[in-house]
Amino acid sequence: MGLGRGWAVALVAAAGGALGTAPAAWGAGASSSPRAACDPIDPSACLHPFPNDLFTREDPSTDTGRRLALARASTPRNVAGRPIAVGDLNRADGFSPGSMLLARVPGLDVQRTGLVGLRDLARYRDRAQPVVVIDTATGRRHPVWAELDANPQAEGDRMLIVRPARNLLEGHHYVVALRRMRDAGGRVIPAGDAFRAYRDGRARDARAAHMEWIFSTLRRAGVARGDLFLAWDFTVASRRSLAGRALAIRDDAFAQLGDSDLADLRVQGRAPVVRVNPDLPDGALSGLPDLVVTSPDELDGVTDYAEGLIARRVTGTGEVPCYLDQPGCPPGSRFRFRFLPGSDTPLRIPGNTTLANFICLIPRRAMEGREAARPSLYGHGLLGGAGEVQAGNVQAMAQEHGFVFCATDWTGMSTYDVPNVATILTDLSRFPTLADRAQQGFVNFLFLGRAMVHPDGMSALAAFRRPDGTSVIDTTRLFYDGNSQGGIMGGALTALAPDFDRAVLGVPGMNYSTLLRRSSDFPTYAQVMYAAYPDELQRPLILSLIQLLWDRGEANGYAQHMTGSPLPGTPPHEVLLQAAFGDHQVSNYAAEVEARTIGARIHRPALFSPPRPDWFGQLLDPLPAGPWPGSALVYWDTGPKRVVDGQVRGTDPPPVTNTAPAEDSGQDPHGAPRSEPLARAQKAAFLRVGGTVVDTCGGMPCRAGGWPGP
Repeated sequence: MGLGRGWAVALVAAAGGALGTAPAAWGAGASSSPRAACDPIDPSACLHPFPNDLFTREDPSTDTGRRLALARASTPRNVAGRPIAVGDLNRADGFSPGSMLLARVPGLDVQRTGLVGLRDLARYRDRAQPVVVIDTATGRRHPVWAELDANPQAEGDRMLIVRPARNLLEGHHYVVALRRMRDAGGRVIPAGDAFRAYRDGRARDARAAHMEWIFSTLRRAGVARGDLFLAWDFTVASRRSLAGRALAIRDDAFAQLGDSDLADLRVQGRAPVVRVNPDLPDGALSGLPDLVVTSPDELDGVTDYAEGLIARRVTGTGEVPCYLDQPGCPPGSRFRFRFLPGSDTPLRIPGNTTLANFICLIPRRAMEGREAARPSLYGHGLLGGAGEVQAGNVQAMAQEHGFVFCATDWTGMSTYDVPNVATILTDLSRFPTLADRAQQGFVNFLFLGRAMVHPDGMSALAAFRRPDGTSVIDTTRLFYDGNSQGGIMGGALTALAPDFDRAVLGVPGMNYSTLLRRSSDFPTYAQVMYAAYPDELQRPLILSLIQLLWDRGEANGYAQHMTGSPLPGTPPHEVLLQAAFGDHQVSNYAAEVEARTIGARIHRPALFSPPRPDWFGQLLDPLPAGPWPGSALVYWDTGPKRVVDGQVRGTDPPPVTNTAPAEDSGQDPHGAPRSEPLARAQKAAFLRVGGTVVDTCGGMPCRAGGWPGP
């Protein structure tokens, strides 16, 4: 995801001193679960097991018929004694579609129990599989894998984590069963007293009838009651709960331009207001030191270059409606809502706007030739800025294949948000200030994109015209290309996009609750967050709680609509995922969950084997022969760890534990795909009207980083 050392130091410094009744749709026999602050069936910590419908209430105004009802006293506390606030959490009508399912199983041995793992995902279907997740609408098992949290030092703090191998379906209801859990000696671990009372029919409290319904549901799925160590149920949030806010502000913003039909891929109404403007901090630009400047006119925000791949850089700002609660949408601001029961539509301060920065690169071939370039948004990496559009690989892509790239900051997760992120890590009650600003960032990106393809937008400015007055931009269609954080949040942007229908997500993934602890970037943040929340047993729960909010601002909450089943008023999209095998920063496992969720095919052979492992690409259909018009996942492989001319090259496979790659695991391949000319050619073939996934690797696994293959 990419965090510079300077910002790592700033992050830690900034944090210093900052601590201080079941719906009828569930099926006959379902009854209402009573509200509770904690669940006695897993006494290891309050809110275990999680997610859990015991912590919801009936609400006929929501799409699921339920609403979260977490008690603030039940959430983890930081060292200052402040529990995580539940106000924004309790607006949701269900739990995350990427929820990690958490329970404590004392003495559990994963191997002796035979839990389905990352290397053998198909075993989730095994008749005797000890971990079973049932979709109660279909009675079918959902694909999952199970792992013990490898991060705590004490064995007693290791939670069992069950993760969906494909995202859970929005609005669906699931029952979780753990059965025949075994210890290192192969002995069956007995269920706890509270759960055993329900299982054995001895409980007579208000919850007993609902537990009986759970047992009946499992019996119909072939799970015997007497084998159970633990069972519970939960509801996944609806589309409206996950994406409703972002859709509302998108639709309102474009309606102000005069475009109320965003599903037709037609540019209508007025262009956003954009200004070529030099008033950007130098740190946001970073310069193009490899280019020779000849007539820079920074007073106009335009820099021309005599040599190199880029002929002109244009900087400026675009005016965007602001939907946060402070003028100008600064870091730390968040949504506010109408004072109506159940209202979840952000309320805009009348006339409130924000200025979104932009940096655009015009390649030499577009400026000096007659061919207009394809316009593409570019999404930058972790806590970076629009200046990353000036990277060498982006310049090369622009010149090689004829693109004008424009970027703006990922509002909410940009350089300027670092101080706010530091305060969030010490008090997670502030997490809505990240998630809400990220949704504002989607509107900023979409307005920049509309300005690129509107005939009265950037094309009308002198900065985007050749000396003969013709535009350098082909306004036929917009595209998107993002890497790392731009690949993660770009998935959500794609699901919302009205002006582009094809996107490349580079070194992608989704679901930060899965990504963080598997990333080499996370220790910087963990240093701060773990000091504030030292209870190791509760850290998976903490990540699960903030994921409920993060879903609204990253791909995990939008993936079901990223390709097929588009969001209301939105065209369908196709996506090319380019993953770096063994990526140290964005987990391959998270990329594969995303690929399964969006229905992507996989390029095969995906990797060289042996010695490359063969457990990647499970539960994914292969690409058919010939160009493929749909979505796809393509691995780019830099080879096994080795020494070449005294330098370490290649990398080990990613660990199967929920930990980052070891420091001695090899060279991080995170930047390799975008630097590979064949990968750029593959992107260019995809990012065009009628584009397709093309095999640029000659029927072999795709190689990068100079690796010739075995």
